[in-house]
Amino acid sequence: MTPLPHPRYDLLGTNAMLNCRLSIQIEEPFVGLVAEDWLRRVVETTLVATGISEPVNIGLVIADDDTVRELNRSYRGVDGTTDVLAFALSQPGSDEGEHFVMPPDKTLHLGEIFISYRQAERQAEEQQHPLERELALLVIHGVLHLLGYEHERPEAEERMRAMETKVLDALEKE
Repeated sequence: MTPLPHPRYDLLGTNAMLNCRLSIQIEEPFVGLVAEDWLRRVVETTLVATGISEPVNIGLVIADDDTVRELNRSYRGVDGTTDVLAFALSQPGSDEGEHFVMPPDKTLHLGEIFISYRQAERQAEEQQHPLERELALLVIHGVLHLLGYEHERPEAEERMRAMETKVLDALEKE
């Protein structure tokens, strides 16, 4: 049976059908503070906004500062916590992931996103906006990194920020 487009996707001007396998892990003590269905909506809205139509697999972890700091130290050489880390396995439209053997289900395995819940709390307070908005922004940012968006060059940062705004606007219209 073919999945039907979700009404939310119409806010983005598309009738896209999405097949997203999203593995969500929320570490203690944050269980119950973030709704998994809401995280799924943020991820799916981001994928639709960017035009992803093939089946994808993403892992999302809501963690503490220590976990994110250790990952940041181990993989980026930065000994400090950060808000979001994205570990891309492959990126649509790039040759980087082509050395990985595609599974028979033809699912594109994008990678893993780690978000520091405590850092999100601090940033929400600094920005004087709700924690939910900050978490949404971090999830969107992580998904965009998995899709190859970056913010090292000014024009790339502008493109990434524009997409973040587009997705946040769509989520706020729900």
